[in-house]
Amino acid sequence: MSSGANFTLATPGQPSQIRVLLVADTHLGFDLPLHPRVKRRRRGEDFFANYERALAPAYDGEVDLVVHGGDLFYRSRVPASIVEMAMAPLVRIAELGLPVFIVPGNHERSRIPLHLWSAHPNICIFDAPSTFSITIRGVTVGLSGFPFTRNIREVFDARIEETRHRDHHTDIKLLCLHQTVEGAQVGPSDYTFRWGSDVIRGSDIPVEFDAVLCGHIHRAQMLPRDLSSRLLPAPVIYAGSIERTSFAERDEIKSYSICRFSTSLDRGRRLVDASFVALPARPMIHLDIEHPDPTGWSLTEQLEQHIRRLDPDAVVRIQINGPVSQRDEKVLSAANLRRLAPDTMNVSLARPRPSQH
Repeated sequence: MSSGANFTLATPGQPSQIRVLLVADTHLGFDLPLHPRVKRRRRGEDFFANYERALAPAYDGEVDLVVHGGDLFYRSRVPASIVEMAMAPLVRIAELGLPVFIVPGNHERSRIPLHLWSAHPNICIFDAPSTFSITIRGVTVGLSGFPFTRNIREVFDARIEETRHRDHHTDIKLLCLHQTVEGAQVGPSDYTFRWGSDVIRGSDIPVEFDAVLCGHIHRAQMLPRDLSSRLLPAPVIYAGSIERTSFAERDEIKSYSICRFSTSLDRGRRLVDASFVALPARPMIHLDIEHPDPTGWSLTEQLEQHIRRLDPDAVVRIQINGPVSQRDEKVLSAANLRRLAPDTMNVSLARPRPSQH
């Protein structure tokens, strides 16, 4: 679909409410080699399974449109077969008559290798600053956005203007991004983004928009206020990632979001609610092992005892605290760790420097 296009949909639902499915940071292709050299459980299958779960409301006709907030893939260049696997569900949704909007993220290096799909009339890609207008049950919705942009802080206003959103007079206006907005939090210590060249000031969000639908931050959250507790010009909604991509996310719930908008509310506050729907995620466990063990257990015995107590479905990272000999290196080899762990477990080593003894 070309930039600035207009089209009309006739979908069931409450006449006064528009339902948007927001999914982001799917990182498809992660740990999913096409020709694996080692037979082991691959986490990539978990990502695709949650991808399907997140899109289920669109399959079931429970939403009016879908926004993917970026990082569809785990890196910029992915095999054609991964692109096919990622696009098949979105094409299925588009064929049902629901429009799909995709924001290229930083993992796509601000572009998405979907040239064959971009011509589909119901698939819209923000490969450049642009605005699309759609009509759903008599309600016009404008969606503006642009691909991930580095050093966005100083060029944000210019990017917004390049979308030409003011040329589209719609009942509801949504801004679709893959960026960091100040106030967003990440990590086990609740790190809060406050400033920096890649952080958008909350006060810079144009008042014309009813909400900002965003990817890039992996924790699901809604930002209604800025760092001074003042209401943002428009609330910022992060759906979060659909699976845990690092151990920094091990305590986070993974999810997608369904946002409902109404034209009957006051201008600027047309967001009725944003619900976050939890997705299943395998437990992530960081395992600290003291070595040598004060009780005299060998390293193999310690590993066996610890692993036996863990959820067999877990993703485990092992940290050895102490000197590691050449003999220990063999015990800690990837092949031996897989032998000690259940087939259902992913286990890896946070490797220290080998001892010189």
